[in-house]
Amino acid sequence: MCSASPDMAFPSRTTARAGRTDGTGAQHDTIAAMLLDRVGDTHPGVRTRERTWSWDAVVRESATRADLAAAHRVPGPFHIGVLLENTPEFLFWLGGAALAGATIVGINPTRRGAELEAEIRYVDCQLIVTDAKGRDQLAGLDLGLDPDRLLLVDSKEYADEVAEYANAVPTRAADVGPESLFLLLFTSGTTGMSKAVRCSQGRLARLAYTNSAKYGHVREDVDYCCMPLFHGNALMALWAPALANGATVCLTPKFTASGFLPDVRFFGATFFTYVGKALGYLMATPEEPDDADNTLVRGFGTEASPEDKVEFVRRFGAELFEGYGSSEGAGSVALDPNAPEGALGRPANEHIAIVDPETLADKARAQLDEHGRVLNPDEAIGEMVDKAGAGKFEGYYKNEKALAERIRHGWYWTGDLGYIDEAGFIYFAGRKGDWIRVDGENTSALMIERILKRHPDVVACGVFAVPDPRSGDQVMAAIEVDDPDAFDAGAFARFLGEQSDLGTKSAPRFVRVSADLPVTGSNKVLKRQLQTEAWHTREAVFRWVGRGAPEYLPMTDADRKALDDEFAAYGRLRFLGV
Repeated sequence: MCSASPDMAFPSRTTARAGRTDGTGAQHDTIAAMLLDRVGDTHPGVRTRERTWSWDAVVRESATRADLAAAHRVPGPFHIGVLLENTPEFLFWLGGAALAGATIVGINPTRRGAELEAEIRYVDCQLIVTDAKGRDQLAGLDLGLDPDRLLLVDSKEYADEVAEYANAVPTRAADVGPESLFLLLFTSGTTGMSKAVRCSQGRLARLAYTNSAKYGHVREDVDYCCMPLFHGNALMALWAPALANGATVCLTPKFTASGFLPDVRFFGATFFTYVGKALGYLMATPEEPDDADNTLVRGFGTEASPEDKVEFVRRFGAELFEGYGSSEGAGSVALDPNAPEGALGRPANEHIAIVDPETLADKARAQLDEHGRVLNPDEAIGEMVDKAGAGKFEGYYKNEKALAERIRHGWYWTGDLGYIDEAGFIYFAGRKGDWIRVDGENTSALMIERILKRHPDVVACGVFAVPDPRSGDQVMAAIEVDDPDAFDAGAFARFLGEQSDLGTKSAPRFVRVSADLPVTGSNKVLKRQLQTEAWHTREAVFRWVGRGAPEYLPMTDADRKALDDEFAAYGRLRFLGV
């Protein structure tokens, strides 16, 4: 790590403190109150490569947007869609909505067409804040809004409106309280359609203080925000804690692996957040001798492979906190420095359990071999639940069916698979839709993905079930490599044969090779699209037929037709969706 400059103090977890409060030591219960506590604070609040705003300036810019929003308000839910990359305007509108009592809907810029149209109409946006690029993306969609309900932040008309309200006094609307709906967060939708999760000001405020204590946030932090602001990762783990402590938020429009280290050095960043695929991209960049010459202290993220985490720490010298949570809820896991590789930590309390969704009985403790592989998956792997969590979940917007699925028997069901080992450590085993049953045996897609990511050429991957022409499922993997034309199927098969923890039912029968796998806006591999396409893609697909060691041969159009004909012969063509 490089040494600090004389005018810069770097944080440590031993100096963590709660940040400014109301002067009595009490923590604020709304985002609006947390913002107003920053009036007069001259510490840098938001930075880009071009400009810096103090926290006082951030609050005043937010007050301007609050008045601007109120001027445009019409009857109905006060929902404001934001279709922007990571820009200061996004943060100013977050603050403005908090002060005005409005709800921000972060619109995923990776959505297109009918899917984008349906999501925006579903959440009842009465105003959309975007730019010329976003306007072009929305062109031709029936959003139920007149053209003047789009505010283009890069237009002269918008600049004039902002100037009109530039002297707004920072204050909060009279009806703003902890229960005020602040965010509608679309779930990533990696294995199904997205839902809009409700998040109140009170919940996000609580998370700000909880995550400050849990991950060591302090005022001296310089928080590099490279994950999208429409997603809970950036808002809950970075922006809200930064607001609670008055730390500096540094923005980049979007994550790029090549831009990560230059940005960290430019801003003097001490903290960042990530998701697994982003970290995988970063680890695929060429290593340089001075990679560790940076200011990073720690990072927080989810779903990175153990190998990528170890490599990141070695190369960049910063500590990583791998967490577990979702937009719907958090707090299921307590960190433990003694946790073995791959474990999340320990259950946060006695109400966190792994259960059989059919019988509701707790699953047996997992027995692990020397590689950490679960020897009794059928007995040990089940769904993670919080038996006391039903009251903590604030629900989905206009989706009672999804709510009923999430809250059953008075329990909060995460929709995720997991297991607890004999020492009491809890592990994530993938999404419920990642459970693949092959020849009557269950296997976890996540565990297979972790093995595939060990291959030096694999940048990212997704593993999912595809139907077998006769019965059950087969395992298919989609891997992303730098040069698909150079992919060596024989070497890949030999690599799989050398992995002692790859179960006999777990080796992929199909391998799709891509230079750019489809992802969600939060950089998670979009497995539902890959699963729908299966081997019906113009990208290269290799298939292993027979028994013994894997041997992958490229699928031709004739091979695809022959396989489809086999499904037809056994009356299972309906499972292909073709």
